[in-house]
Amino acid sequence: MSVLVYTESESGKFKKTALEVASYAKAVADKMGTSVTAITFNADDTSVLGNHGVDKVLKVTNSQLESFNANAYASAIAQAVRNENAKVVIISSSADSKYLAPLLAVDLEAGYASNVVEAPSNTAPFTVKRTAFTNKAFNMTTINTDVKLVGVSKNAFRVVDNAVSATAEDFSPSIPELGVSVESVDKVTGKVTIADAEIVVSGGRGLKGPENWGMIEELADVLGAATACSKPVSDLGWRPHSEHVGQTGKPVASNLYIAVGISGAIQHLAGINASKVKVVINTDPEAPFFKAADYGIVGDAFEVVPKLIENLKTFKAQQ
Repeated sequence: MSVLVYTESESGKFKKTALEVASYAKAVADKMGTSVTAITFNADDTSVLGNHGVDKVLKVTNSQLESFNANAYASAIAQAVRNENAKVVIISSSADSKYLAPLLAVDLEAGYASNVVEAPSNTAPFTVKRTAFTNKAFNMTTINTDVKLVGVSKNAFRVVDNAVSATAEDFSPSIPELGVSVESVDKVTGKVTIADAEIVVSGGRGLKGPENWGMIEELADVLGAATACSKPVSDLGWRPHSEHVGQTGKPVASNLYIAVGISGAIQHLAGINASKVKVVINTDPEAPFFKAADYGIVGDAFEVVPKLIENLKTFKAQQ
């Protein structure tokens, strides 16, 4: 009996969330007195997982699974769970894993706890802490099913170095009829994506127009951050919808979220509440965002942001 963890990768490289869930799985396994088995799909170097507590790696190599397919991945993971007699299955809270979760829960007849932020406080009964009400509260959830499915919130559990001697073996699950095929995938290159970003710099209507977006990109470049925007900005066509963050856009759980010229509508705050540190720059001291922010600057973004960029560059030059 082991803890099984699905470790996501892209273009053969593990995502940061893969190392987070591997670290989480190790914490669970230690509490249960068992081992950690990871399943990977077309990953290049799986040895890195051993640095974070994974004892065994099931390597799925299949050209049909180069692009994510929820039904096929869920079927393969479920077969791995049964093969390993795993009683706890760990996934992340990425968009892909959220598609997987209900399929896995039904197939495995497993209770599913999403948005989990801590290792279980108890394993008999299996009890985890989860966020609720768009990260405004927490609840303790007990999973009573034989197989437990846990979705770990991004950035909730840090990557832990816990080196073990990991073994790897090929795993060839039966793949169901995919039903769809991917002809091509167009991706932005050379930029940090919102999903993987530790820092996000986001702009709103306070920037007055798309021609002023350069300072958002410059600040993001200095910080090694991803750029994002509020819903009105994407609706106006200033920025692509792929950069829209909030409850109706992409959720953000970065370590640092900087909002420039965003008033802080409830839908926006609900989507970024999971970020650990929130900074707002706005001319209106009554903007709702100030009530949710950890740090706030009341001032004109066209004066504040250039000074911030200048000081950050000076600071980095001194390091």
